[in-house]
Amino acid sequence: MDIQPLALAATRLASRLLEETRPSARGSGDALVDWRKVVTSGDGITDHVRAREEEHFRKKDRELIEKLRQADAAAKARQALEQEMGIHDPDVLRELNLLGFTPDTIALLPLVPVLQVAWAKDGVSTAERTLIVNLARSRGIAAGSQADRQLTLWLGHRPSEETFHKANRLIAAIVGSPAGGSLHLTAAELVDQCDRIAHASGGIFGIGRVSAEERAALEEISAAVKKR
Repeated sequence: MDIQPLALAATRLASRLLEETRPSARGSGDALVDWRKVVTSGDGITDHVRAREEEHFRKKDRELIEKLRQADAAAKARQALEQEMGIHDPDVLRELNLLGFTPDTIALLPLVPVLQVAWAKDGVSTAERTLIVNLARSRGIAAGSQADRQLTLWLGHRPSEETFHKANRLIAAIVGSPAGGSLHLTAAELVDQCDRIAHASGGIFGIGRVSAEERAALEEISAAVKKR
């Protein structure tokens, strides 16, 4: 037999009896009858339900606290990015935060299109890897830093298409804004770097044909970052 309806009924009855006895107990000085004990003394159903309810609300409290903690951390991260980049567009800051960029890794943003070209066909070659790491060093990304560790991860595991597309849109938005100088790179310079990556492993000494996949990536990046 399903005891849940009985348990809920017992809980409501206990609460009602308590409310009904309070006025007379206060008026006459008689001891207040603990009807919850009376109801639960026979089978313990109400105590069991109450315990489950309390655990449910404790769980909800923990979830709420965690959501508040995450929201606070995200707000602080956006504020730090705003100070680092001089960007005040809340949508751009939110997207950067969602992609995982922090003040310690934001220098990697212009390298994402470069990685897109490198990953366009057959993975990142040794020549492409060397060129990308040199570009990172020229942007002040030191070996062993948090940004360098993230770059190493991306060189070994291809970022998602969503990461590539969103990064390109963000770069276009930043380049076309008053904060564009914070990237220390123009749209034309970025496309040129991507083109150098496309040629890095082609033919003899890196001089040769660019694959169809690399060409498609170059066209997508150029259209994205130069449209503004």
